Amino acid sequence: MKKLLIANRGEIARRVIRTAHAMGIDTVAVYSDADRDALHVREATTAYALGGLSAADSYLRVDRLLAAARATGADALHPGYGFLSEDAAFAQAVVDAGLVWVGPPPAAIRALGSKSGAKALALAHGVPCLPGYAGADQSPEVFEAEAVRLGFPLMVKAVAGGGGRGMRLVTDMAQLRPALHSARSEALAGFGNGDLLIERALLRPRHVEVQVFADAHGHCIHLGERDCSVQRWHQKIIEEAPSPAVSPALRADLGRCAVALALAAGYVGAGTVEFLLDEDAGVHTFFLMEMNTRLQVEHPVTEMLTGLDLVEWQLRIARGEPLPLTQEQVRWQGHAIEVRLCAEDDNHTPHTGLVRHFSAPAASPGLRFDHALETGCTVTPLYDAMMGKLIAHAPTRAEAIDRLGHALAHTQVLGLPTNRAFLASCLQHPVFRAGGALIPFLAEHGAAVRAALQPTPEALVVAALAALYSNAAPAAALPSPYARSMRWRVGANTLALSVQETGGGAVRVGMEQQTHVAQVHTLGAGMLRITLNGVGWQAHAVVLGPTGGVPRWHVQVSGGSLPAGQASQDLWLDDLSLAPRAAAGGAAAGRDLRAPFNGKLLALHAQVGDTVARGAPLLVIESMKLEHTLAAPRDGTVDSLHVAVGQQVAPGQLLVTFVA
Repeated sequence: MKKLLIANRGEIARRVIRTAHAMGIDTVAVYSDADRDALHVREATTAYALGGLSAADSYLRVDRLLAAARATGADALHPGYGFLSEDAAFAQAVVDAGLVWVGPPPAAIRALGSKSGAKALALAHGVPCLPGYAGADQSPEVFEAEAVRLGFPLMVKAVAGGGGRGMRLVTDMAQLRPALHSARSEALAGFGNGDLLIERALLRPRHVEVQVFADAHGHCIHLGERDCSVQRWHQKIIEEAPSPAVSPALRADLGRCAVALALAAGYVGAGTVEFLLDEDAGVHTFFLMEMNTRLQVEHPVTEMLTGLDLVEWQLRIARGEPLPLTQEQVRWQGHAIEVRLCAEDDNHTPHTGLVRHFSAPAASPGLRFDHALETGCTVTPLYDAMMGKLIAHAPTRAEAIDRLGHALAHTQVLGLPTNRAFLASCLQHPVFRAGGALIPFLAEHGAAVRAALQPTPEALVVAALAALYSNAAPAAALPSPYARSMRWRVGANTLALSVQETGGGAVRVGMEQQTHVAQVHTLGAGMLRITLNGVGWQAHAVVLGPTGGVPRWHVQVSGGSLPAGQASQDLWLDDLSLAPRAAAGGAAAGRDLRAPFNGKLLALHAQVGDTVARGAPLLVIESMKLEHTLAAPRDGTVDSLHVAVGQQVAPGQLLVTFVA
């Protein structure tokens, strides 16, 4: 193996490049037109343009990937995760082209890549599975009959693929057909295969997965479990190892089943066997979910815990070397936690845009940041919402949580919404800190997590001052005899301030019959140090340009009187000071439904003249690989539709107007 082509993008491409170069292996990056200036393109030994913007026109084009390998002289290919990483036909095409495939044999991918096939193989080898139906007859009538046999609640799942796409929870018969339709649509768009299965749903389990590794000499071991129970949209956002619920004996049982499944399939390389872990009266039982025949997004958790480089293991095994360790030689030290930094707001709505400022936390022992971010890069709706992963390792779980929270507080991604502060709030929630987070954690505690993010009055004042003085400090000499009236929109609220410069960089701020005294020091590039009522704060502000006709600012504030566990917060402020009062909202706002994010309109569930109830589904928009249903914001009659199925929509674009 002399030159490795990475058939992927973003942080996983950078991750593979890093290890390959350390091993003396040259690398080839491939890229779409959207990724022309991406970091992985610049860091590889050489790069090859695939053309096209969407994944379907670039990273999913087998012919172009193989052409890239031929043109650059690559002799091996690493698929990363996502895209074609679990496509048996692609793996076979790579092998047939005479390249080294860094992954399991195509036959093993076929055997395990289908959830239904994996369950059949597992049952034959003593691995427990939930009762379900995964037959060839995919008619709604058969699914309904099987649902009666199995009983509710049920989970609808796409047979192919993963990443939470094509999954729906169904609690009664009325939900089944709509769930089958939407899951099949999402599965076809994501994997090109609309086959589904249903299985009995566990409502309060943990999601626990086991990392396995096998070589071509018949050896297979496991590297312990990861707990991935904190999820949204059936996608993980926090992963940790070891699981707070797994004892050494249970770990051995999970590992034994995972290894048995891998060996039964003739597996080679890195894989992850995912289980649902249920607890009843202190007794744990587990059931197979699926096996992912690739490296996982969360593999750094296992690397931090074991001190191993799993990509190096992949490359060595792909060139025929035996496993470096036996099962008895595997050691786990301390605790590791990973969070996925995503371009989404606190309600998990995806967002796109320009990263106007990026700053990573300072490097330190026990901290790792895998990302593909830099100031000036663009997050597009074409790919996944994940921008990077922060991982912390420490001797104890509590120390790992604190280290990770500190790192999140010192991460800055300004210009578009991220879940940075939301993740930090999750880490500090008492249920998570106690190790009690189950899969419904966010469904049960998401409101409390979001409530902890509400800014204090002091944080609002600091953010407004940061926006006001981001480019020029207050007067350093003579005081002003006049107070400046300002209005800022923060979410659904309007903040009225009076700001008077009193000389020497000091200002007096009036807000809601309270007076605050501040000292403002500008540090350049939108960074400020602000002392408010004697308490020190830091702030970083960027202007995003007009939104709805008024300037919008993104400000990250830290320090000061923020609550414990929320060492920094993101605030979005619209400057209404020079705007007419109607700009803050008006009659039209209640009549309009606008797009909350970029995406493609997949379906319209209402027509002009239809009467709809508040909460009724109106449209389905696909963004960042997931389908999102927009509901009617009010009871009313549809007056006009401004978009058509198949159209791309942008944030703020008018979709539906209701009769006044």
